[in-house]
Amino acid sequence: MVQTPEQLVSTDAERYLLIYMVAVLVIVTALVILIFIVFLKRKNKLLLDKVKREREFQETLIKTQTEIQEQTFKNLGQELHDNVGQLLSVANMQLSLVSTLTQDTVKIKVDDTKEVIIDAMNEVRDLSKSLNSEVISNFGLEQSIKNEIERLNKMNTIEASMIIEGKSKVINRKDAIILFRIIQEFLSNTIKYAEAKTVAVHLSFAENSLIIDAIDDGKGFEIEVVEKGAGLINMKDRASILNATFNLSSKLNEGTQIQIVYAV
Repeated sequence: MVQTPEQLVSTDAERYLLIYMVAVLVIVTALVILIFIVFLKRKNKLLLDKVKREREFQETLIKTQTEIQEQTFKNLGQELHDNVGQLLSVANMQLSLVSTLTQDTVKIKVDDTKEVIIDAMNEVRDLSKSLNSEVISNFGLEQSIKNEIERLNKMNTIEASMIIEGKSKVINRKDAIILFRIIQEFLSNTIKYAEAKTVAVHLSFAENSLIIDAIDDGKGFEIEVVEKGAGLINMKDRASILNATFNLSSKLNEGTQIQIVYAV
């Protein structure tokens, strides 16, 4: 059947209209997709900015808390050295005077008491050093840990040891203080809670890193069920300041271990 010119014109118009409508639909769809993509990118950027701000806030908060703690430790160390140490020195001198004025039987008891006071003076002196960040900074990380190990051994409550492997590297002073505080926190928790017989600190220097392992043979605990106390949180937060990797492992009756991987 032959179409008339009017029918041909009508068919072409419908075809063009259909093509136009499809083109408009494609453009609208593309615009919707583009707007959606832009919206998602904008939303993701806002979320990333929020996460970044929260992370920066947390880092600032942790650093501020650490600085406050260090100042508190420093003040406490100075108080122990200047006040408690001075009082013990005076008590020791008074006992020396009493010793010269008493009979031999009493003198022996006085001398024994003097020995106890001298031991207390040495303990206060060593403790004040371990609390003062300036002393730690001057000694360096290795010597500060050695001093803490020696201090624990003098207490005769636990056998503490230290092993160093690899070629020692100079650690940034501020970082050395933070690393020492983590170890000090672990050792303190071991003494207080672990009921351990031995504790060991292992420093392994590699080309670009320092790996610190601290291990005790105490009663351990179940990490999944134990309440995360201030000590555990402090160690992890301090490590995060250094962008160091911090791992804690513990099993009942098998002891506790922490590992710090610090980029040198």
